[in-house]
Amino acid sequence: MDNTAIYSTMVRAGRTTYFIDVKEAKNGSKYISISEHRIDQDSKKLRSTIRVFGDSIEKFKQAIDEAVTSALQ
Repeated sequence: MDNTAIYSTMVRAGRTTYFIDVKEAKNGSKYISISEHRIDQDSKKLRSTIRVFGDSIEKFKQAIDEAVTSALQ
């Protein structure tokens, strides 16, 4: 997968940094990549990434919106 982001933003939260990127696959379809970079108790750097493709993006957004609404109540 190409590492060139069409859109990119970063959120810092203590020892964790989140990167939210919109990227384009080789076939031209766009996807969202969400990466978490954090430092654990032993100062070890950890990274995990999820990618959301195609029509799942709208479902993913709805789930996030519902979770945010629930968390803020």
